[in-house]
Amino acid sequence: MSSDTVDPVVETATGKVRGAPNGHGGSVFRGIPFAASPVGRSRFAPPRPHPGWTAERACVRPGPAAPQWPSRLESVLGTRVPDWDEDGCLNLSVWTPGDVDPTAARPVLLWFHGGGFTSGSGGWDWYDGARLAVLGDIVVVTANYRLGPLGYLYLPEIGAANLGALDQAAALRWVADNIAAFGGDPERITVGGQSAGAFSALALATDPATGALVRRVIAQSGPWRMPPMDAPAARDMTESYLRILGIAADGRIAGRLRELPVGRLLAAYARLMAETGRPGSMEPPMWPVLGGPGTPRPFDQAVAAGALRGKQVLLGWTAAEMGAFFAFNPAIQLLSWEKAAAFGVTRERADADYPGATPAQAVSLALGEHYFAAGAREIADMLAAQGNPAHLYRFERGPAVDPDGIGACHCAELPFLFGTFDAFPNAPMLGEIGADDRELATAFGGALAAFVATGSPNGSGLETWQPYRGDGAAEVRGFGVPTRQR
Repeated sequence: MSSDTVDPVVETATGKVRGAPNGHGGSVFRGIPFAASPVGRSRFAPPRPHPGWTAERACVRPGPAAPQWPSRLESVLGTRVPDWDEDGCLNLSVWTPGDVDPTAARPVLLWFHGGGFTSGSGGWDWYDGARLAVLGDIVVVTANYRLGPLGYLYLPEIGAANLGALDQAAALRWVADNIAAFGGDPERITVGGQSAGAFSALALATDPATGALVRRVIAQSGPWRMPPMDAPAARDMTESYLRILGIAADGRIAGRLRELPVGRLLAAYARLMAETGRPGSMEPPMWPVLGGPGTPRPFDQAVAAGALRGKQVLLGWTAAEMGAFFAFNPAIQLLSWEKAAAFGVTRERADADYPGATPAQAVSLALGEHYFAAGAREIADMLAAQGNPAHLYRFERGPAVDPDGIGACHCAELPFLFGTFDAFPNAPMLGEIGADDRELATAFGGALAAFVATGSPNGSGLETWQPYRGDGAAEVRGFGVPTRQR
């Protein structure tokens, strides 16, 4: 019987899960636990296996997000109603393109959300994978991981080190162990993500502990010039956080951190962000620490040493990444050319690289190139030199009416990848949607889905996309019509 009329049931290693039709001719299973709840003694501890369940578990609604403060990008993405809960936050969702068929062995995309390691959820309707699954005849999985201090507090003496990265690894292992029952092929897993999720996807692909499970990588707007924290800096940030909480670094620290209400942990982190933030900075107070789980060495060293050998890679960025961070930031918008020089942008450079740009526009474009595009090209250059060329894209579609100069900003491609325009009703970065935008979504989502399926973004009905070989900008595929920043 068709998945449009029957709720599908799948047997996982921890128990049976019941899904629902996904509205696109396939099935969806939402909020499946991939690890035990990180509460009580499991807070600030590595993820533990879920104990399982005996009765059939209804997985028809999104699971809770990980505890978090509101995103700093709500001004361009639109606001969301908080839906987090520490209990049950380690969950994932699975979309199939048709009836659940354990013999289908379809390629799999495991995709991680962005949010600066501080906000976001794989369960949000922004990342509904139903349409993407159909575009490529693939199985799509989105997963949560712990965020902010709950995911990236650095106190290895109590077991707290890169816990969010360990959650992501647990999700990957769950997929490898269980996805065949949903019709997925565990030998053809692509890890993907945007922003912090791109950083995480590349970490999973290059870490010897998880790399063997990864066949392909999609990294969208990865902050490649934001390297993992070094341990001393992470220690200093932890000390500042404990000071705000009023907790002494003694033998009782673990118990005190686990007893506090989670809301107090988040409020202290928000204060830490306010104390440590500075204009033009991309770094959150806490993110993955070099040498910890998931990031044993810097990405450039890992890639140069051949950590991506045999894996297909697709990397991209947007044309105006920093518009998401700077368009509504008066400290940036009121910059003079004299103050722009503090960001490495002189008027002479701007005249050469960004003719007609204001100081704010020039700084925004230059930092976008620095944090996102330049690092992606460097990775691609290394891969091309190894005979394993990547595919690169630049997403150029911004809102047609753009008085604030948002442009094709960070996150601008997400509604086009998933085809979830209706999930962004109040997003200034999107603006009005027309027929051309729906065609762009089919082209962009179709190319990335084809890459998951075959290792190439080329296919029937898709424009030819050549791999990047390090000898010309023409090898960077443009998506969307560029819009002038106003």
